[in-house]
Amino acid sequence: MTRLDIGLVGLGRMGGNMARRLARGGVRVVGFDPDLRVRRSLGDDIVEARSLQDIVDALAAPRIVWLMVPAGDVTQRTVDELAALLAPGDLLVDGGNANYHDSQRRGLALAARGVRFADCGVSGGVHGLANGYALMFGGDEAAAAMLVPYIRVLAPAADAGWLHCGPVGAGHFVKMIHNGIEYGMMQALAEGFALMHKRTDLALDVAKIAEMWRHGSVVRSWLLDLTAAFLAQDAELRDIAPIVADSGEGRWTVQEAIEQGVPAPVLSLALMARFSSQGGSDYANRLLAMMRRGFGGHAVAHADERR
Repeated sequence: MTRLDIGLVGLGRMGGNMARRLARGGVRVVGFDPDLRVRRSLGDDIVEARSLQDIVDALAAPRIVWLMVPAGDVTQRTVDELAALLAPGDLLVDGGNANYHDSQRRGLALAARGVRFADCGVSGGVHGLANGYALMFGGDEAAAAMLVPYIRVLAPAADAGWLHCGPVGAGHFVKMIHNGIEYGMMQALAEGFALMHKRTDLALDVAKIAEMWRHGSVVRSWLLDLTAAFLAQDAELRDIAPIVADSGEGRWTVQEAIEQGVPAPVLSLALMARFSSQGGSDYANRLLAMMRRGFGGHAVAHADERR
């Protein structure tokens, strides 16, 4: 049996753990990251490459090179550089959180050079090394056939937790919707626990409630498991800043809903809540306070009074 080998570009939190899981599954991983310390941190789990050219030289044709780099300009520059190095019949996989429109465009550009392309949404976070990753990928049948042996190693099981979703673009589209749903689920849990936390007269133990809900409840989920775990350590969360970042895929999901004319109020409001946590509603709230004072003479709190 021919040994599986793959090139992996980007060895950060996700890419590094994916390299480790592949290596532990018997795959030879030729890994590159521009940060020497990151490359060296993988030790014997990878064959260290010092450049993209090193990766291409170290792999037998037809090559598979998998990208785990930030979406946007970095991805485009890396795709452009690899397009000039790869040969017809090679496969380039983008496993980052790229916009599916970009993936479709890149797939067409690479196809014109004879290079295959697959876009793969990867879910599992920092727990993927131990538990496996949920993988949703797009590409033609030839690309899928090349990719599946590696997907089976990365997934939670060889026959579960992964899907060839359709043509190029389908993988990142499905991952985009996945992340939009994630926003809504997180927001619902957060709001529910906030309501319980506020009722001090009932002396509710939100940590114990979260733990109880994990067993038999219709809202049990991995997100609830994570919530129960950190509430058990600190139910008040006073040292945590109330700021929630958004990676971009929630925005793309809402834009898709607008373009399709499909109502997605929960996903949209969850995204708006994140904007609010980032200070996006501060100016509007100041205006509202001044309007109330203008028509009703209501007192206005000053910023230093909130500290």
